[in-house]
Amino acid sequence: MVNYPTIESCIGGTPLVRLQRMPGNTSNTVLAKLEGNNPAGSVKDRPALNMIQAAESRGEIQPGDTLIEATSGNTGIALAMAAAIKGYKLKLIMPSHMSEERKLAMAAYGAELIEVSQEEGMEGARDLALSMQAQGLGRVLDQFGNPDNPAAHFQGTGPEIWDQTAGTITHFVASMGTTGTIMGCSRFFKSVNPKIQIIGLQPADGASIPGIRRWPEAYLPSIYKPDTVDHIYDIDQNEAEVTMRRMAKEEGIFCGVSSGGVMAGALRLSREVENAVIVAIVCDRGDRYLSTGVFAG
Repeated sequence: MVNYPTIESCIGGTPLVRLQRMPGNTSNTVLAKLEGNNPAGSVKDRPALNMIQAAESRGEIQPGDTLIEATSGNTGIALAMAAAIKGYKLKLIMPSHMSEERKLAMAAYGAELIEVSQEEGMEGARDLALSMQAQGLGRVLDQFGNPDNPAAHFQGTGPEIWDQTAGTITHFVASMGTTGTIMGCSRFFKSVNPKIQIIGLQPADGASIPGIRRWPEAYLPSIYKPDTVDHIYDIDQNEAEVTMRRMAKEEGIFCGVSSGGVMAGALRLSREVENAVIVAIVCDRGDRYLSTGVFAG
């Protein structure tokens, strides 16, 4: 009998590709980890499935239960997919100004979407999720404080990149939202080679880039450990959007705004170093941002 894979076994193992034009004349190799190739279209597929599987293994949840999560988009879509795979009900809370594609994708997987205002933002969404849990309406997985989030990257993303670069990676660049990706990968890379530099991306003052946050102190994700990030770049809104459009037109890589920010950071880094192998996380695909008009610039 053929042992066919299930959809959850297709999470991870994403391509790592070399940028051919945008880095220009350089001694560096700039590589993009294409996380949009995951089944639900983003890097968040990894922690979404891991948070559910780990909670199941500890006996904290079981199929049929209701899960709750605050999200700006990608985690919500990934959790909606994972909940559909595993047999859970899911309530997602997100700011109302997020793109229609993301809202529709969550609903397509069967999740219930609850919106908060743009002014309340992700902080308000997180507060409402905890309030609903306190009312007994479900269990919050809490991507911002759940160690199973970075564990997915310590166990999966980091080792994949290490193998794909044959251990030659010198710099790792990732956006900072929940910080799960950068925390898990940093812990892995520092364990195999402490000299690998970890660069985080946050939005510049006034920038609004989906998936990248500059959290108020009270809402800083508890999984975040500042001493594991070597450098932080502030990314301007226009810089992220211009780089995102260039990625599509010059490299054939169709990605979202936060990925544009990450690649802008990787290219900035490439202008500062020599003979480096730079790996940047392209966390999702551009098709979930088309309705915002961001590709029309």
